[in-house]
Amino acid sequence: MADTTEMLRGILIDLKIGISLLTRLPLAPKAPLDEGEVARASWTFPVAGFLVGLAGGVTYWLANRLHIQPEPAVALALVVTALFTGAMHEDGLADMADGLGGKSPEQRLQIMRDSRIGTFGASALVLSFLLRWSALGEIGEIADIRTVVIALIVAHTVSRAVLPAFMYLVPPARAEGLSTSAGRPPGQSVAIALALGILCLLFAFGPKLAMIALLILALAALVLARVAVRQIGGQTGDVLGALQQIGEATLLVIAAAML
Repeated sequence: MADTTEMLRGILIDLKIGISLLTRLPLAPKAPLDEGEVARASWTFPVAGFLVGLAGGVTYWLANRLHIQPEPAVALALVVTALFTGAMHEDGLADMADGLGGKSPEQRLQIMRDSRIGTFGASALVLSFLLRWSALGEIGEIADIRTVVIALIVAHTVSRAVLPAFMYLVPPARAEGLSTSAGRPPGQSVAIALALGILCLLFAFGPKLAMIALLILALAALVLARVAVRQIGGQTGDVLGALQQIGEATLLVIAAAML
């Protein structure tokens, strides 16, 4: 009984850490986090993604109930998901895009630390929002509300389920920073996160389409890993944000294409 209570307590702590890290929900324990706690809790990243996707889905449903057309309804859903996360992943995508314009790894990392947004970053953000908006708008035009809600939940859940594996396989680029301080996730956390993502894909897409989506996501992650290692020496929090955005947009485009 004591072991079960302790296990449940550990699960609850991990959920608080993971959800508070990837969303604006103030759930983190008040005490400072010990080294490795974020890495251990990384299995909860897809759970946080589920909540973000659910918030977007509820927004789309409410907009539809108010007789708002699919395109503006999708725009509202995207706004809510960005607000729900504090646009942290969008910020990471923009910072990485700007950083790649540097001439050396050191300069690229320095640019990525700059809070100002440049041409590459702005272009990456516009492309990300356009891809997601157009894909969801297409789904809304063809399918029912339920399909759009499921697409949002799947895209946000699965795009975060791959983050622990990326953190495990790709070394940090800096000696300090969010990704470095988080630590390397244990294999168990990586496996649980991937399992949650795969189950979500199987439920929504079915075996064949789920396999296609997994292969495309794996290829995208490999390309991003190669770019990150060659250009800046490894992964950072910004690279992880870029991976989430790429994964989310990819899954939504796949869902729209297969309808």
